[in-house]
Amino acid sequence: MTDPEHSTYEALRECIAVACRVLAVTGLVEHILGHVSARVGPEALLVRGRGPDERGLAFTVVDDVQQVGLDGTGEVPAGWAAPNELPIHTEIMRARPDVTAVVHAHPPSVVAASVAGLPWLPLIGSYDIPAARLAHDGIPVWPRSALIRRPDLARQMAAVLGQRPVVVLRGHGLVAVGTGEPAQAVATAVTHALAVNSLAGVSLAAAATGAPLRAIPDEDLAELPDLGAGFNVSAMWRHLAARAAHEGPGTPLRT
Repeated sequence: MTDPEHSTYEALRECIAVACRVLAVTGLVEHILGHVSARVGPEALLVRGRGPDERGLAFTVVDDVQQVGLDGTGEVPAGWAAPNELPIHTEIMRARPDVTAVVHAHPPSVVAASVAGLPWLPLIGSYDIPAARLAHDGIPVWPRSALIRRPDLARQMAAVLGQRPVVVLRGHGLVAVGTGEPAQAVATAVTHALAVNSLAGVSLAAAATGAPLRAIPDEDLAELPDLGAGFNVSAMWRHLAARAAHEGPGTPLRT
């Protein structure tokens, strides 16, 4: 008989692996950079690291996802290493007990928009409602481009994130978080990252015309409903997981 708790734990590992493949097929990450985590207890998380046969996020397998403590220690397989930027995950989870998932990605459009100093305005409406709502409520920017491999740097970044669901890292990428049930939180964080990337692409294209960037009117914002997690997250996640399986290298088997 299968242990239900063990099954849930393994399903979460697979969810993180799928999320990494989604980041790759949607262009939020390139090659071997970027990682996803989910909380599995007050002092522990599952995180995508690098194993001895690292092939990049598009080829993430379950064994690339291992458990470590918030102090970075844990019994992990030989040859596996946590990300250099593990403090991104651990310090956010320390600062925000409500956070149960963290995504760190390097979308080129987000990097370019941040380097150009473009404002994160709700330029779009029904084209991408989640992006418009995120921008309207505020997308903070951490102004440093440092590799966040030390807890003190991660705490600075977490302070800028505050209670928001995403923070842009200037010249680096972004960090998105999710709350609630861990698997759902992973999906939520991924969709937040996609929304910011969508906004970045539109912002860059509009700025390239030389026209001023203007937020949409408040009356139009008022007509953008919150379609709810069932549509914005669950339906989108099913699409993204299917897309990763179809466009990526296939659903990898456990090594």
